[in-house]
Amino acid sequence: MLQFSKSTCSAILAASLSAAFSAPAAFADVTNADVWGNWRGYMEGLGYTISASESASGNTLTVTDITMTVPPADGMDEISASMPSMTMTEQGDGTVRVTLPPLSQLVFNVNPADSEAVQLNIDYVQDGFNMIVSGDTAKLDYAYFAKSVTATLTNLIVDGTTLGNDMARGNINVSDVSGTSTITTNNPRTAQQNLTAGAVTYAMNFSDPDTDAAAKFNGSMQNMTTTATSVIPTAGVSMQDMNAMLAAGFSATGTVTHQGGNLDMSFNGPDGAGTAQTSSGSGTIGFSMSSDGLSYDVGQTDLSLNALIPDVPLPIVMNMARSNLNFAMPIQKSDAEQDFALGFTMGDFTVSDMLWGMLDPGAQLPRDPATLVLDLTGKAKVLFDFLDPDQAAALASSGANPGELNALTLKNLIVDAVGARLSGSGDFTFDNTDTATFGGMPRPTGAVDLQLVGGNGLIDKLVGMGLLPEQQAMGARMMMGLFAVPGEAPDTLNSKIEFNDQGHILANGQRIQ
Repeated sequence: MLQFSKSTCSAILAASLSAAFSAPAAFADVTNADVWGNWRGYMEGLGYTISASESASGNTLTVTDITMTVPPADGMDEISASMPSMTMTEQGDGTVRVTLPPLSQLVFNVNPADSEAVQLNIDYVQDGFNMIVSGDTAKLDYAYFAKSVTATLTNLIVDGTTLGNDMARGNINVSDVSGTSTITTNNPRTAQQNLTAGAVTYAMNFSDPDTDAAAKFNGSMQNMTTTATSVIPTAGVSMQDMNAMLAAGFSATGTVTHQGGNLDMSFNGPDGAGTAQTSSGSGTIGFSMSSDGLSYDVGQTDLSLNALIPDVPLPIVMNMARSNLNFAMPIQKSDAEQDFALGFTMGDFTVSDMLWGMLDPGAQLPRDPATLVLDLTGKAKVLFDFLDPDQAAALASSGANPGELNALTLKNLIVDAVGARLSGSGDFTFDNTDTATFGGMPRPTGAVDLQLVGGNGLIDKLVGMGLLPEQQAMGARMMMGLFAVPGEAPDTLNSKIEFNDQGHILANGQRIQ
């Protein structure tokens, strides 16, 4: 029913970044006319078309019927956004007060080139909003606060058809908002922003009448803080073309933290209905985007999950002391090697005794908290621009290789559960001129060191539980004997797996291929 094209996603990303990094610059200047003219010229320099009505009276400038449009280009979608009004008032001391109406009805239109047109109507309500702008044309400073800010999706219109309240609705409320920012107007512009909020609550529901699939979300975060720094080119590029923005010097970094959050979710789909509740003690989200690449780092503490899902007869109950997911990837073509990374941590997690009772009714396996850690880094050559839709389409149609893997480092591997612990680390380089030795993949050179503690003891327990037949247990022990040697401590096995420059594989110095 609702299909979004690749270019729609790009346009939504562009609009989001524009809203995040350009709105403060609209308000930072010495006079009303300069504030409005600076913002308008800035947005038009990025390729946006701005229309509005202006009315000046005394020391007040009122701007109404504001519309910002991103025209379609090179197969990209058209996006427009509009708001009714804003007022700028010179205070007589070199500062400007910016006022928004208590209720603003915002309209966003997305006109994809290859799917249905979408319109979103949003009620933007603010209570006690106040913004004071100071500074000069070289460096702009502003401070703002509000008792609360609420955005509510009131209508979603797809290809001229309005979806009902039960099909698509959303609401987000931010209370006790305060923030500061410093923005320069040189080329490129720079912006340093800080925001704090007491609580963030949100509610969303979606359904598809064609499949009866539905989902509802309700959640909150407490004591949220946000910091962000951005570098924004002032002319000659368009937010529709993020690849060109990056090439022109665009960059953005930011961090969001909170001191506790929760989420309640219910869903219904082809396989049945289910529910899930999660909570966490604190959390951090880090983000970075530039010509050097894209990266995320998401971490939480004291995470809990309680879920009922189709085809699972018991609740899934899990608690985790700490969790983390991070990745970094290059996104622009380069003849030089570029860094990438991938890591995740599930630290000290436990599951319910009810689930343990199904798997191990005799309590033969240790039920200590388990930990999983994977930390990978490497170097690769990227052979196309990920954010260029034309290059992406050409790559998909040709089936060409998007890049070359040059090096891979296993910085840390830990699997610590049910009385056994596997750990490892290693380094490899790859010869992309030789894809014959290992059946199509570049030939690796390097080694990985592994250690298994408690492996034989775990096999004994699994045999005693009847989960592992004795014959298969014997085969597993033979394989461990082939690839590993005993360590100094009891029930410890060490293994060094090497790939040499001749294409041979060795285990502890013995060639196995």
